[in-house]
Amino acid sequence: MSTLMEKPAAARSAWPAWFQAEQRAALAEYEALPAPARKDESWRFANIKALDLSAFAEATPVASETRLIQASAGLAETSAKLVLGNNALLLREAPALPKGVIFETLEAAASNHADLFKKYFMAQPVELGSRKFAALHKARTSGGAFLYIPANTSVTLPIEIFQWVEGANASVFPHTLIICGENSSATVVDYFKSADRLPALACGVNDLHLARGARLTYIAVQDWSHETTAFHLNSTIVERDATCTALIANFGGGFVRGENLSRLVGEGARSEMFSINPVEGTREIDQRTLQDHVAPHATSDLLYLNALDGKSRTIFAGLIKVEPGAKGTDAYQKVKNLILSDDADPNSMPGLEILNDEVRCSHGATNGPVSAEELFYMAARGIPKDKARRLVVNGFFNSLLARLENAPLRTHLESLVAARLSIA
Repeated sequence: MSTLMEKPAAARSAWPAWFQAEQRAALAEYEALPAPARKDESWRFANIKALDLSAFAEATPVASETRLIQASAGLAETSAKLVLGNNALLLREAPALPKGVIFETLEAAASNHADLFKKYFMAQPVELGSRKFAALHKARTSGGAFLYIPANTSVTLPIEIFQWVEGANASVFPHTLIICGENSSATVVDYFKSADRLPALACGVNDLHLARGARLTYIAVQDWSHETTAFHLNSTIVERDATCTALIANFGGGFVRGENLSRLVGEGARSEMFSINPVEGTREIDQRTLQDHVAPHATSDLLYLNALDGKSRTIFAGLIKVEPGAKGTDAYQKVKNLILSDDADPNSMPGLEILNDEVRCSHGATNGPVSAEELFYMAARGIPKDKARRLVVNGFFNSLLARLENAPLRTHLESLVAARLSIA
Protein backbone atom coordinates (compact mmCIF):
# COMPACT_ATOMS: atom_id res chain seq x y z
CA MET A 1 0.00 0.00 0.00
CA SER A 2 1.12 3.54 -0.75
CA THR A 3 0.50 6.37 1.68
CA LEU A 4 -2.38 8.83 1.50
CA MET A 5 0.03 11.65 0.71
CA GLU A 6 1.46 10.15 -2.47
CA LYS A 7 0.30 11.09 -5.95
CA PRO A 8 -3.49 10.53 -6.22
CA ALA A 9 -4.65 7.29 -7.75
CA ALA A 10 -6.60 9.24 -10.37
CA ALA A 11 -3.31 10.38 -11.88
CA ARG A 12 -2.63 6.74 -12.77
CA SER A 13 -6.07 6.20 -14.28
CA ALA A 14 -8.36 7.41 -17.03
CA TRP A 15 -9.55 10.49 -15.16
CA PRO A 16 -9.43 13.60 -17.39
CA ALA A 17 -6.48 15.93 -17.06
CA TRP A 18 -8.59 18.84 -15.78
CA PHE A 19 -9.76 16.75 -12.82
CA GLN A 20 -6.26 15.50 -12.06
CA ALA A 21 -5.21 19.15 -11.80
CA GLU A 22 -8.07 19.83 -9.37
CA GLN A 23 -6.97 16.85 -7.29
CA ARG A 24 -3.44 18.15 -7.02
CA ALA A 25 -4.81 21.50 -5.83
CA ALA A 26 -7.06 19.73 -3.33
CA LEU A 27 -4.14 17.75 -1.94
CA ALA A 28 -2.18 20.97 -1.45
CA GLU A 29 -5.21 22.46 0.32
CA TYR A 30 -5.49 19.44 2.60
CA GLU A 31 -1.82 19.68 3.57
CA ALA A 32 -2.08 23.44 4.18
CA LEU A 33 -5.23 23.44 6.31
CA PRO A 34 -4.73 23.03 10.07
CA ALA A 35 -6.07 19.97 11.81
CA PRO A 36 -9.22 20.55 13.89
CA ALA A 37 -8.57 21.53 17.50
CA ARG A 38 -10.69 21.10 20.58
CA LYS A 39 -11.16 24.88 20.83
CA ASP A 40 -12.90 24.94 17.43
CA GLU A 41 -16.64 25.37 17.96
CA SER A 42 -17.45 23.02 15.08
CA TRP A 43 -15.48 20.27 16.86
CA ARG A 44 -16.87 20.87 20.33
CA PHE A 45 -17.04 17.62 22.36
CA ALA A 46 -15.39 15.65 19.52
CA ASN A 47 -12.66 13.07 20.03
CA ILE A 48 -9.78 14.94 18.40
CA LYS A 49 -7.43 11.97 18.91
CA ALA A 50 -9.52 9.98 16.42
CA LEU A 51 -8.47 12.37 13.65
CA ASP A 52 -4.94 10.97 13.38
CA LEU A 53 -4.94 9.34 9.92
CA SER A 54 -1.24 8.45 9.79
CA ALA A 55 -1.89 4.69 10.02
CA PHE A 56 -4.02 4.56 6.88
CA ALA A 57 -2.85 3.96 3.32
CA GLU A 58 -4.22 3.72 -0.19
CA ALA A 59 -6.34 0.61 -0.65
CA THR A 60 -5.18 -2.09 -3.05
CA PRO A 61 -7.60 -3.99 -5.33
CA VAL A 62 -9.94 -6.28 -3.41
CA ALA A 63 -8.96 -9.93 -3.11
CA SER A 64 -12.53 -11.23 -2.76
CA GLU A 65 -14.36 -9.64 -5.70
CA THR A 66 -16.80 -12.53 -6.23
CA ARG A 67 -17.67 -12.73 -2.53
CA LEU A 68 -18.35 -9.00 -2.32
CA ILE A 69 -20.58 -9.06 -5.40
CA GLN A 70 -22.55 -11.97 -3.96
CA ALA A 71 -22.84 -10.18 -0.59
CA SER A 72 -24.23 -7.06 -2.28
CA ALA A 73 -27.83 -8.11 -1.81
CA GLY A 74 -30.50 -5.74 -0.63
CA LEU A 75 -34.03 -5.17 -1.87
CA ALA A 76 -35.86 -7.89 -3.78
CA GLU A 77 -36.65 -5.61 -6.73
CA THR A 78 -34.41 -2.83 -8.04
CA SER A 79 -33.99 -0.89 -11.24
CA ALA A 80 -30.18 -0.82 -11.12
CA LYS A 81 -27.19 -1.76 -8.99
CA LEU A 82 -23.60 -0.56 -8.72
CA VAL A 83 -20.98 -2.38 -6.63
CA LEU A 84 -17.59 -0.85 -5.82
CA GLY A 85 -14.76 -2.34 -3.79
CA ASN A 86 -11.76 -0.35 -2.57
CA ASN A 87 -12.75 2.52 -4.88
CA ALA A 88 -12.99 0.33 -8.02
CA LEU A 89 -15.99 -0.88 -10.03
CA LEU A 90 -16.89 -4.55 -9.44
CA LEU A 91 -20.37 -4.72 -10.98
CA ARG A 92 -22.90 -2.55 -12.80
CA GLU A 93 -26.42 -3.75 -13.58
CA ALA A 94 -29.21 -1.59 -14.98
CA PRO A 95 -32.08 -3.83 -16.10
CA ALA A 96 -34.95 -1.39 -15.58
CA LEU A 97 -33.78 2.19 -15.95
CA PRO A 98 -35.94 4.57 -18.01
CA LYS A 99 -34.54 6.11 -21.17
CA GLY A 100 -32.22 9.03 -20.55
CA VAL A 101 -31.18 8.06 -17.02
CA ILE A 102 -27.42 8.00 -16.59
CA PHE A 103 -26.08 5.64 -13.93
CA GLU A 104 -22.37 4.94 -14.03
CA THR A 105 -19.16 5.35 -12.11
CA LEU A 106 -18.01 8.79 -11.11
CA GLU A 107 -14.86 8.32 -13.19
CA ALA A 108 -16.86 7.56 -16.33
CA ALA A 109 -19.11 10.57 -15.73
CA ALA A 110 -16.14 12.93 -15.44
CA SER A 111 -15.22 12.01 -19.02
CA ASN A 112 -18.61 11.28 -20.57
CA HIS A 113 -20.62 14.07 -18.94
CA ALA A 114 -18.02 16.64 -17.98
CA ASP A 115 -20.41 19.61 -17.99
CA LEU A 116 -22.76 17.98 -15.46
CA PHE A 117 -19.84 16.73 -13.39
CA LYS A 118 -18.16 20.15 -13.21
CA LYS A 119 -21.41 21.90 -12.32
CA TYR A 120 -22.46 19.64 -9.46
CA PHE A 121 -19.45 17.74 -8.07
CA MET A 122 -18.67 19.16 -4.61
CA ALA A 123 -20.23 22.45 -5.69
CA GLN A 124 -21.25 23.51 -2.18
CA PRO A 125 -18.73 24.91 0.31
CA VAL A 126 -18.06 22.85 3.43
CA GLU A 127 -19.54 24.83 6.34
CA LEU A 128 -19.74 22.43 9.28
CA GLY A 129 -16.09 21.90 10.19
CA SER A 130 -14.58 19.27 7.88
CA ARG A 131 -13.16 21.40 5.08
CA LYS A 132 -9.79 19.69 5.56
CA PHE A 133 -11.28 16.23 5.14
CA ALA A 134 -13.38 17.33 2.17
CA ALA A 135 -10.13 18.42 0.51
CA LEU A 136 -8.62 15.02 1.26
CA HIS A 137 -11.67 13.35 -0.26
CA LYS A 138 -11.42 15.36 -3.47
CA ALA A 139 -7.68 14.75 -3.71
CA ARG A 140 -8.07 11.00 -3.35
CA THR A 141 -11.38 10.37 -5.12
CA SER A 142 -10.97 7.41 -7.46
CA GLY A 143 -14.40 5.80 -7.46
CA GLY A 144 -18.02 6.46 -6.75
CA ALA A 145 -21.49 6.60 -8.28
CA PHE A 146 -23.07 9.12 -10.64
CA LEU A 147 -26.82 9.29 -11.19
CA TYR A 148 -28.60 11.75 -13.49
CA ILE A 149 -32.38 11.62 -13.90
CA PRO A 150 -33.70 13.82 -16.71
CA ALA A 151 -36.75 16.05 -16.36
CA ASN A 152 -40.17 14.43 -16.09
CA THR A 153 -38.69 10.97 -15.55
CA SER A 154 -39.66 8.61 -12.74
CA VAL A 155 -37.48 5.68 -11.69
CA THR A 156 -40.12 3.41 -10.17
CA LEU A 157 -37.93 0.78 -8.51
CA PRO A 158 -35.08 1.75 -6.15
CA ILE A 159 -31.47 2.04 -7.24
CA GLU A 160 -28.86 0.38 -5.00
CA ILE A 161 -25.20 1.28 -4.56
CA PHE A 162 -22.76 -0.87 -2.55
CA GLN A 163 -19.42 0.64 -1.57
CA TRP A 164 -17.00 -1.78 0.15
CA VAL A 165 -13.67 -1.49 1.96
CA GLU A 166 -11.35 -4.47 2.42
CA GLY A 167 -7.95 -4.84 4.08
CA ALA A 168 -6.11 -3.62 7.17
CA ASN A 169 -5.76 0.18 7.31
CA ALA A 170 -7.17 0.53 3.81
CA SER A 171 -8.70 3.87 2.87
CA VAL A 172 -11.69 4.44 0.62
CA PHE A 173 -13.27 7.65 -0.64
CA PRO A 174 -16.85 6.84 -1.63
CA HIS A 175 -18.72 9.53 -3.52
CA THR A 176 -22.35 9.58 -4.64
CA LEU A 177 -23.49 12.36 -6.95
CA ILE A 178 -27.23 12.50 -7.70
CA ILE A 179 -28.79 15.08 -10.03
CA CYS A 180 -32.59 15.11 -10.28
CA GLY A 181 -34.08 17.04 -13.18
CA GLU A 182 -37.36 18.96 -13.00
CA ASN A 183 -40.32 16.86 -11.86
CA SER A 184 -38.24 13.69 -11.74
CA SER A 185 -38.37 11.10 -8.96
CA ALA A 186 -36.18 8.30 -7.63
CA THR A 187 -35.23 6.27 -4.58
CA VAL A 188 -31.57 5.44 -3.91
CA VAL A 189 -30.17 3.13 -1.23
CA ASP A 190 -26.45 3.63 -0.61
CA TYR A 191 -24.72 0.88 1.42
CA PHE A 192 -21.28 1.43 2.98
CA LYS A 193 -19.85 -1.91 4.11
CA SER A 194 -16.67 -3.56 5.41
CA ALA A 195 -15.53 -6.89 4.02
CA ASP A 196 -13.73 -7.67 7.28
CA ARG A 197 -13.42 -6.38 10.84
CA LEU A 198 -10.09 -4.65 10.28
CA PRO A 199 -9.30 -0.97 10.87
CA ALA A 200 -10.03 1.22 7.85
CA LEU A 201 -10.60 4.82 6.82
CA ALA A 202 -13.67 5.96 4.91
CA CYS A 203 -13.82 9.58 3.80
CA GLY A 204 -17.01 9.97 1.80
CA VAL A 205 -19.10 12.71 0.23
CA ASN A 206 -22.54 12.74 -1.34
CA ASP A 207 -24.05 15.57 -3.36
CA LEU A 208 -27.82 15.64 -3.88
CA HIS A 209 -29.28 18.21 -6.27
CA LEU A 210 -33.04 18.48 -6.81
CA ALA A 211 -34.41 20.73 -9.54
CA ARG A 212 -37.90 22.20 -9.46
CA GLY A 213 -40.60 19.70 -8.52
CA ALA A 214 -38.21 16.74 -8.14
CA ARG A 215 -38.67 14.07 -5.48
CA LEU A 216 -35.78 12.04 -4.08
CA THR A 217 -35.60 9.50 -1.28
CA TYR A 218 -31.98 8.85 -0.33
CA ILE A 219 -31.09 6.18 2.24
CA ALA A 220 -27.53 5.75 3.52
CA VAL A 221 -26.88 2.49 5.38
CA GLN A 222 -23.48 2.92 7.04
CA ASP A 223 -22.23 -0.49 8.19
CA TRP A 224 -18.46 -0.10 8.39
CA SER A 225 -16.56 -2.29 10.86
CA HIS A 226 -16.40 -1.03 14.43
CA GLU A 227 -12.68 -0.41 13.85
CA THR A 228 -13.34 2.11 11.07
CA THR A 229 -12.75 5.87 11.20
CA ALA A 230 -15.35 7.47 8.93
CA PHE A 231 -16.27 10.89 7.59
CA HIS A 232 -19.55 11.29 5.69
CA LEU A 233 -20.16 14.77 4.31
CA ASN A 234 -23.48 15.57 2.64
CA SER A 235 -24.86 18.56 0.79
CA THR A 236 -28.46 18.69 -0.42
CA ILE A 237 -29.81 21.49 -2.61
CA VAL A 238 -33.60 21.64 -2.95
CA GLU A 239 -35.20 23.93 -5.51
CA ARG A 240 -38.78 25.16 -5.89
CA ASP A 241 -41.50 22.65 -4.91
CA ALA A 242 -38.96 19.78 -4.71
CA THR A 243 -38.85 17.29 -1.83
CA CYS A 244 -35.84 15.41 -0.52
CA THR A 245 -36.17 12.71 2.14
CA ALA A 246 -32.76 11.61 3.42
CA LEU A 247 -32.24 8.95 6.09
CA ILE A 248 -28.89 7.91 7.55
CA ALA A 249 -28.57 4.66 9.48
CA ASN A 250 -25.28 4.55 11.36
CA PHE A 251 -24.91 0.86 12.21
CA GLY A 252 -21.10 0.73 12.25
CA GLY A 253 -17.91 2.71 12.58
CA GLY A 254 -15.75 3.29 15.63
CA PHE A 255 -15.54 7.05 15.11
CA VAL A 256 -18.05 8.54 12.67
CA ARG A 257 -18.23 12.21 11.77
CA GLY A 258 -21.32 13.09 9.76
CA GLU A 259 -22.03 16.54 8.38
CA ASN A 260 -25.35 17.21 6.65
CA LEU A 261 -26.19 20.49 5.00
CA SER A 262 -29.64 20.98 3.46
CA ARG A 263 -30.17 24.23 1.60
CA LEU A 264 -33.70 25.15 0.50
CA VAL A 265 -33.24 27.57 -2.37
CA GLY A 266 -36.71 27.50 -3.96
CA GLU A 267 -40.14 28.52 -2.69
CA GLY A 268 -42.13 25.52 -1.51
CA ALA A 269 -39.05 23.31 -1.15
CA ARG A 270 -39.11 20.54 1.48
CA SER A 271 -36.26 18.71 3.18
CA GLU A 272 -36.66 15.78 5.58
CA MET A 273 -33.51 14.78 7.47
CA PHE A 274 -33.66 11.56 9.49
CA SER A 275 -31.06 9.46 11.30
CA ILE A 276 -31.08 6.29 13.42
CA ASN A 277 -28.01 5.47 15.49
CA PRO A 278 -27.59 2.37 17.65
CA VAL A 279 -24.32 2.99 19.52
CA GLU A 280 -22.54 0.74 22.00
CA GLY A 281 -19.13 -0.02 23.50
CA THR A 282 -16.80 2.95 23.06
CA ARG A 283 -18.12 3.98 19.65
CA GLU A 284 -18.69 7.67 18.88
CA ILE A 285 -21.17 9.15 16.41
CA ASP A 286 -20.63 12.89 15.85
CA GLN A 287 -23.28 14.58 13.67
CA ARG A 288 -23.46 18.24 12.66
CA THR A 289 -26.34 19.63 10.61
CA LEU A 290 -27.50 22.83 8.94
CA GLN A 291 -31.04 23.47 7.70
CA ASP A 292 -30.49 26.61 5.62
CA HIS A 293 -33.70 28.31 4.52
CA VAL A 294 -32.87 30.69 1.69
CA ALA A 295 -36.24 30.85 -0.08
CA PRO A 296 -39.68 31.68 1.37
CA HIS A 297 -42.40 29.19 2.31
CA ALA A 298 -40.06 26.19 2.52
CA THR A 299 -40.19 23.37 5.07
CA SER A 300 -37.51 21.34 6.81
CA ASP A 301 -37.99 18.56 9.33
CA LEU A 302 -35.11 16.91 11.19
CA LEU A 303 -35.45 13.93 13.52
CA TYR A 304 -32.38 12.08 14.84
CA LEU A 305 -32.76 9.06 17.15
CA ASN A 306 -29.82 7.74 19.21
CA ALA A 307 -29.78 4.63 21.41
CA LEU A 308 -26.65 4.60 23.57
CA ASP A 309 -25.24 1.62 25.48
CA GLY A 310 -21.91 0.91 27.20
CA LYS A 311 -19.52 3.88 27.19
CA SER A 312 -20.65 5.14 23.79
CA ARG A 313 -20.93 8.81 22.88
CA THR A 314 -23.13 10.77 20.55
CA ILE A 315 -22.74 14.40 19.57
CA PHE A 316 -25.38 16.40 17.78
CA ALA A 317 -24.95 20.05 16.86
CA GLY A 318 -27.67 21.33 14.56
CA LEU A 319 -28.67 24.76 13.32
CA ILE A 320 -31.84 25.98 11.68
CA LYS A 321 -30.90 29.14 9.79
CA VAL A 322 -33.60 31.35 8.31
CA GLU A 323 -32.23 33.90 5.84
CA PRO A 324 -33.72 37.43 5.66
CA GLY A 325 -35.87 36.68 2.60
CA ALA A 326 -37.21 33.33 3.82
CA LYS A 327 -40.59 34.41 5.17
CA GLY A 328 -43.11 31.67 5.86
CA THR A 329 -40.41 29.18 6.86
CA ASP A 330 -41.64 26.06 8.64
CA ALA A 331 -38.70 24.29 10.31
CA TYR A 332 -38.37 21.59 12.98
CA GLN A 333 -35.41 19.95 14.66
CA LYS A 334 -35.62 17.16 17.22
CA VAL A 335 -33.03 14.83 18.75
CA LYS A 336 -34.06 11.95 21.02
CA ASN A 337 -31.52 9.99 23.05
CA LEU A 338 -32.54 6.64 24.52
CA ILE A 339 -30.07 5.92 27.33
CA LEU A 340 -29.30 2.24 27.97
CA SER A 341 -26.27 2.66 30.26
CA ASP A 342 -25.21 4.93 33.09
CA ASP A 343 -21.85 5.36 31.31
CA ALA A 344 -23.31 6.53 27.99
CA ASP A 345 -22.60 10.13 27.02
CA PRO A 346 -25.13 11.97 24.81
CA ASN A 347 -24.38 15.56 23.82
CA SER A 348 -27.06 17.55 22.03
CA MET A 349 -26.81 21.17 20.87
CA PRO A 350 -29.79 22.21 18.73
CA GLY A 351 -29.88 25.82 17.63
CA LEU A 352 -31.73 28.57 15.77
CA GLU A 353 -30.59 31.60 13.77
CA ILE A 354 -33.69 33.44 12.57
CA LEU A 355 -33.35 36.57 10.42
CA ASN A 356 -37.03 36.88 9.49
CA ASP A 357 -40.02 37.35 11.79
CA GLU A 358 -42.66 35.56 9.70
CA VAL A 359 -41.60 31.99 10.50
CA ARG A 360 -42.53 28.94 12.54
CA CYS A 361 -39.50 27.14 13.97
CA SER A 362 -38.93 24.77 16.86
CA HIS A 363 -36.05 22.69 18.14
CA GLY A 364 -35.27 20.46 21.08
CA ALA A 365 -33.47 17.46 22.52
CA THR A 366 -34.55 14.82 25.01
CA ASN A 367 -32.73 12.17 27.05
CA GLY A 368 -34.48 9.25 28.69
CA PRO A 369 -34.01 5.64 29.84
CA VAL A 370 -35.95 2.60 28.72
CA SER A 371 -39.36 2.65 30.36
CA ALA A 372 -39.50 0.47 33.47
CA GLU A 373 -43.17 -0.20 32.70
CA GLU A 374 -42.32 -1.59 29.26
CA LEU A 375 -39.65 -3.87 30.73
CA PHE A 376 -42.05 -5.06 33.44
CA TYR A 377 -44.74 -5.75 30.83
CA MET A 378 -42.37 -7.90 28.74
CA ALA A 379 -40.88 -9.64 31.80
CA ALA A 380 -44.40 -10.69 32.78
CA ARG A 381 -44.62 -12.41 29.42
CA GLY A 382 -41.36 -14.28 29.82
CA ILE A 383 -39.14 -12.04 27.70
CA PRO A 384 -35.60 -11.80 29.14
CA LYS A 385 -34.51 -8.31 30.14
CA ASP A 386 -31.73 -8.02 27.55
CA LYS A 387 -34.02 -8.98 24.69
CA ALA A 388 -36.75 -6.72 26.08
CA ARG A 389 -34.35 -3.76 25.95
CA ARG A 390 -33.47 -4.57 22.35
CA LEU A 391 -37.15 -4.82 21.44
CA VAL A 392 -37.73 -1.37 22.93
CA VAL A 393 -34.84 0.03 20.86
CA ASN A 394 -36.25 -1.66 17.78
CA GLY A 395 -39.61 0.02 18.32
CA PHE A 396 -37.87 3.33 18.98
CA PHE A 397 -36.18 3.25 15.56
CA ASN A 398 -39.20 1.83 13.76
CA SER A 399 -41.22 4.84 14.87
CA LEU A 400 -39.03 6.90 12.54
CA LEU A 401 -38.97 4.35 9.70
CA ALA A 402 -42.78 4.50 9.70
CA ARG A 403 -42.47 7.91 8.06
CA LEU A 404 -41.18 6.35 4.84
CA GLU A 405 -43.89 6.01 2.20
CA ASN A 406 -42.32 3.14 0.23
CA ALA A 407 -43.58 -0.03 1.97
CA PRO A 408 -41.00 -2.53 0.58
CA LEU A 409 -38.20 -0.11 1.44
CA ARG A 410 -39.58 0.44 4.93
CA THR A 411 -39.86 -3.32 5.51
CA HIS A 412 -36.30 -3.84 4.26
CA LEU A 413 -34.91 -1.20 6.62
CA GLU A 414 -36.90 -2.61 9.53
CA SER A 415 -35.29 -6.00 8.86
CA LEU A 416 -31.82 -4.39 8.82
CA VAL A 417 -32.50 -2.72 12.17
CA ALA A 418 -33.78 -5.99 13.67
CA ALA A 419 -30.68 -7.83 12.43
CA ARG A 420 -28.42 -5.09 13.80
CA LEU A 421 -30.10 -5.47 17.21
CA SER A 422 -29.95 -9.29 17.03
CA ILE A 423 -33.68 -9.77 17.31
CA ALA A 424 -34.37 -10.95 13.75
